[in-house]
Amino acid sequence: MTTLYSKPYLKRFLGLTLLLLPQLLRAQPGIATTATSTLLRPAAVFDGQELHSGWVVLVTGNKIVAAGPAAQVSVLAGTRTLELTGQTLLPGLIEGHSHLLLHPYNETSWNDQVNTESLALRVARATAHAQRTLLAGFTTARDLGTEGAGFADVGLKQAIDQGIIPGPRLLVATRALVASGSYGPKLSVDVEVPQGAQEADGPEGVVRATREQIGKGADVVKVYSDYRWGKGEPSRPTFSQEELNLIVQTARAAGRPVVAHASTPEGMRRAVLAGVETIEHGDAGTPEIFKLMKQRGVALCPTVAAGDAVSQYLGWRKGQDPEPERIREKRVSIAAARKAGVTFAMGGDVGVFAHGDNAREMELLVREYGFTPLEVLQEATSGNARIFHLTDRGSISAGLLADLVSVTGDPTKDVAALRQVQLVMKDGAMYKQP
Repeated sequence: MTTLYSKPYLKRFLGLTLLLLPQLLRAQPGIATTATSTLLRPAAVFDGQELHSGWVVLVTGNKIVAAGPAAQVSVLAGTRTLELTGQTLLPGLIEGHSHLLLHPYNETSWNDQVNTESLALRVARATAHAQRTLLAGFTTARDLGTEGAGFADVGLKQAIDQGIIPGPRLLVATRALVASGSYGPKLSVDVEVPQGAQEADGPEGVVRATREQIGKGADVVKVYSDYRWGKGEPSRPTFSQEELNLIVQTARAAGRPVVAHASTPEGMRRAVLAGVETIEHGDAGTPEIFKLMKQRGVALCPTVAAGDAVSQYLGWRKGQDPEPERIREKRVSIAAARKAGVTFAMGGDVGVFAHGDNAREMELLVREYGFTPLEVLQEATSGNARIFHLTDRGSISAGLLADLVSVTGDPTKDVAALRQVQLVMKDGAMYKQP
């Protein structure tokens, strides 16, 4: 029997009314609504700079509304209390260099990932990578290039932001910029294959490519200021100073920072003079280059975990064989950067090694490169937030986003505690809890 309510337009009307009811109620004067509040009571709070015993953190909706000694934080009736016994509460960690659309090279080589894996497969895998990253305590990630997957990172970011899939907040670089002929994959000279980044040359070409990437959704522009021209060759500068200057000027006019893949002194020098905000890798940096970086306020993201992983993929038996030249060179460059007072960003080039294993970079910096646990923890929170212009996160303070992580133990003294993630909150929503 047909009734009035079975008519299609009435069904649509009733469905829309139910969907909008919460918003309609909030709009009515005199009808009070209260966002859910949670009081987090850990053993200690690391606020992005230092550790505080006896602190609590109050979250309402998606914001931190109070943080401080328990006796000084007022709590309303109905607030839920979550006891985090024996745990340290931290700001959500920020990954500074990742590639969600890549997976470890000992599973599938970079060439084969770009040449033989379909876009659908790569995106499906990236959704799993995003979830692993979040559950490892990294609530924000700077994703620096899709490596042949076009603008797929933009859609991945949208899916996370819309709550379709779980993952960290993303800053995406889309395709990245390379000089023609300098990148890969490279097969026979008779075969044209898709490249792992966007080729651009000359003043008009680099400006057009930069604008295109920004228009397609890039939050960050990444440029390869040096790379290998041929297999087995050392890296050499690729873009001219004029080209790099134009890339930075174009991006800056659109409110986007530029970051540079650079490992040679000349490639680093040109990128720094052009005005990039971070140098990624910096393997062969010299004291003179690091002095210039310090003067210009350019940070270094050393990605030691990637070099460590690749060396092992190539046969290095860590702990048994002598260290490869690549590793020895990295130790020298990082020591020189530290001596020059260069600011460090924390990022491991995740994707070269497994997503979710992000803490590997921090562990190596402490155990093998002379950093303290407190230093790397500051880098991965307030430090990265400052370098990446993320003023709404990276610290535990009233008014900031409720992106919070708890770990068992004290990570300011033992970096291994970062492996013991017990709670992950992003935007006030729980993704993991004890």
